[in-house]
Amino acid sequence: MKLFIKEHQLLIVFQIVQFGLVCLIFWLDGYRDARTLLYATFLAFFLFTCYLVYCYVTRRTYYKRLEKPMESLDESLQRTDPVPIAEALDELLKSQYRLYEYRIEAAEQQKEEHMTFIDRWVHQMKTPLSVIDLMAQDLDEPESSNIREETERIKTGLNTVLYMARLRTIEEDFRIKPVVLEDLVQEVNRENRRFFIRNEVYPKFENERTGMTVESDEKWLIFIMTQLIQNAVKYSTGISGRVIISLYEHNGSAIFEVTDYGVGIPKEDRDRIFNAFYTGKNGRTYRESTGMGLYLVKEVTGYLGHRIEMESTVDMGTTFRILFSSAQNITQM
Repeated sequence: MKLFIKEHQLLIVFQIVQFGLVCLIFWLDGYRDARTLLYATFLAFFLFTCYLVYCYVTRRTYYKRLEKPMESLDESLQRTDPVPIAEALDELLKSQYRLYEYRIEAAEQQKEEHMTFIDRWVHQMKTPLSVIDLMAQDLDEPESSNIREETERIKTGLNTVLYMARLRTIEEDFRIKPVVLEDLVQEVNRENRRFFIRNEVYPKFENERTGMTVESDEKWLIFIMTQLIQNAVKYSTGISGRVIISLYEHNGSAIFEVTDYGVGIPKEDRDRIFNAFYTGKNGRTYRESTGMGLYLVKEVTGYLGHRIEMESTVDMGTTFRILFSSAQNITQM
């Protein structure tokens, strides 16, 4: 109704002025029959009001559609009143919808090509890195260790890029199956043993229950564990020589926990550590931080249906927990 009145307010004002001028002309011409003049004016206003009512009733759906925001793209294909202005609006919205579909398809294709390129590029880069790593084994120390340390850093960065690219299609990448947590922890520790030696920080594994099994995705779970363990080691270097990796159950949930005794997370950073590209105070101190590790961990745990918790005290250390619900903890079943 408001839009209809706004559209016709100039016409209404024009008609009022016009009726007033007609009455004034008749009055100045010497016509003094007020009843006839008022009757003619009333009749003119009545017919004009009927015209406005007719316009509003026949275009009511059209005006309501203009006033109400769309809640979905499919609403742009709905037909309105069978009047020329409404039909023109329908055709405009349809053409815009088709243009939008074309642009979306083009953008999706471009994104898919970009992701394919990133995926292939990362795998291609891993081959020369492996060759460099093998060649470094034949060199004398400390050159050999330095080269292998740098190749490990590059591999870690490439893996982060790869997992970031796969996060866009993570629903298609899931392979949910029973996973023995102890086996994954041992595998992650083996893969990172040179990382532990280089930083002089060593993990202590505490397993409350052997064979603890959960429903999850093995590949993504290894990524989560690796990120949390590497962070614990990185932020403990030069401060503490150990991190604690624990597996236990609580209230039916299986829990994977990593505790370090390093720098801790400042209070002002704790609410934002899971934001993409956010490095915080510690990230600016430790230059290797990209701000993507914990963001990916948070996103992946959410997709997998797990929970993540964090506790930290500055200069005393940090604890991260991954909680597998009782429904996902099949050890107790």
